[in-house]
Amino acid sequence: MSNYNDSGWEPVTRLGRKVQEGEIDDMATALASGLPLKEPEIVDQLLPGLDDEVLDINMVQRMTDSGRRVKFRCVVAVGNRDGYVGYAEGRDDQVGSAIQKAIGIAKLNIIQVPRGSGSWEDRSDRPHSLTRRTTGKAGSVEVEVIPAPEGLGLAASDTVRHVLELAGIENAWTKSHGNTRTTVNLAKATFNALENASQSRQPQQRGRQDEAEVADQ
Repeated sequence: MSNYNDSGWEPVTRLGRKVQEGEIDDMATALASGLPLKEPEIVDQLLPGLDDEVLDINMVQRMTDSGRRVKFRCVVAVGNRDGYVGYAEGRDDQVGSAIQKAIGIAKLNIIQVPRGSGSWEDRSDRPHSLTRRTTGKAGSVEVEVIPAPEGLGLAASDTVRHVLELAGIENAWTKSHGNTRTTVNLAKATFNALENASQSRQPQQRGRQDEAEVADQ
């Protein structure tokens, strides 16, 4: 039984301790445990080498009693390109810090995407697409992801494609409706579509981390 005591990480949650002690040694088991995922280090241990993609950076201004306050909002997706993907927004006074916050929150929002060969045109045994059609919404934007046969590639806009690629989806048709020029809603709707597809595989769903809870830590 492996453990991660040499990493210098001291877990503060029950799930973290189970991971460090080697009782839980893969992400699928961690997500199925029903225990809340509150430590990014859990994901670092179980899914090392995650890729991340900054999808959007915006300057956000807010008037306060002391004057105008400027922050940067960064939209980030993370994934191992093999069935796991996370999404989040992060805010901070500095761009770099906002990106790092978003990456940390995205790890806490990680989901397992059910991949397969869901197109009736396909005879592949390789998990290269989704198992079924799925839809997600965010604001005015709705994104539908439809299984496609191997070799088609991703018929999607850049933002949607980045999220699907990080999840390990190689072939899919997509349809987008609403104000799709709003990157944050387009990315979130795509992630929500993948999350909706994953729910049948996760009997106990945890709530996604609220950005406000983490951003000020």
